[in-house]
Amino acid sequence: MSESIRIVVGYTADDSGADALAFGARLAGATEAFLEVVMILPIEARGGVVPRDPGYERHVKARSQRWLAEASAKIGDDIEQSLHIRYAESFAEGLVDAAHEFGASLIVVGSARGAALGRARIGSVASALLHAADVPVALAPAGSREVPTSLGVTRITAAIGLRAGASAVLEASVRLGRATHAPLRLLSLVPIDLPNGMDEELADLTSTAHADEVLAEAQRALPDGVEATVSTATGSSIEESVRGLDWHAGEIVLVGSSRLATPSRLFLGSTGSKMLRELPVPMIVVPRPNN
Repeated sequence: MSESIRIVVGYTADDSGADALAFGARLAGATEAFLEVVMILPIEARGGVVPRDPGYERHVKARSQRWLAEASAKIGDDIEQSLHIRYAESFAEGLVDAAHEFGASLIVVGSARGAALGRARIGSVASALLHAADVPVALAPAGSREVPTSLGVTRITAAIGLRAGASAVLEASVRLGRATHAPLRLLSLVPIDLPNGMDEELADLTSTAHADEVLAEAQRALPDGVEATVSTATGSSIEESVRGLDWHAGEIVLVGSSRLATPSRLFLGSTGSKMLRELPVPMIVVPRPNN
């Protein structure tokens, strides 16, 4: 990545906003991207619903600018950034509009209140983005603000499947791996949810063969000169599979959108949602490709 590549961070003056900003800064530092830190204010804050009150509008905007400046100061001068106030009907709508305005390749948001340390929880804003945005969305786990920016990105894990959309995840993972100079891992999640009475040994063989096929196909699709390790996670559930894997402190996981997503849009499916509950690292959801 370069200065022309932009990352939009949805900032709020709380721990969730601090987590989003910290992860955005770490990713921007690793990719030499430009950080667009955006605070979305409700449309009524500028008199869109109630009679216009210039004094109140100035107060809200000044307070928000102060919060942005204080948060930005903690990042340091090494990360190129710009601070913005925007008005919108909803936080998610404002962030998507900001991504379009700045030509951003990623939107970063924090977890909802109540998330366990090191885990992500989807709130209303993230849910709206993860089911409608047309650019990739990253969700920073609670506590991301404690991870030093200098750690950078230590590994990219691409969760690969056979459904349509796997190619988009692979391509995005390769690009991010090149930009961050981080190693690439191809991951096939093969939870074994056995129907009653099904032979366990047969199910295990079938799952293993499926995983091998997924990973072999993904490796063949890698561009020349790009190498990746492969890993297969097994367990009685997606959650158990994720818990059984090793995760680096500076790792990022990329997943694709559900088959229910319309082309060029996000839709976080059930597998991604289950992964998210157990992942101790940020997840990026990639829109479904056009074809």
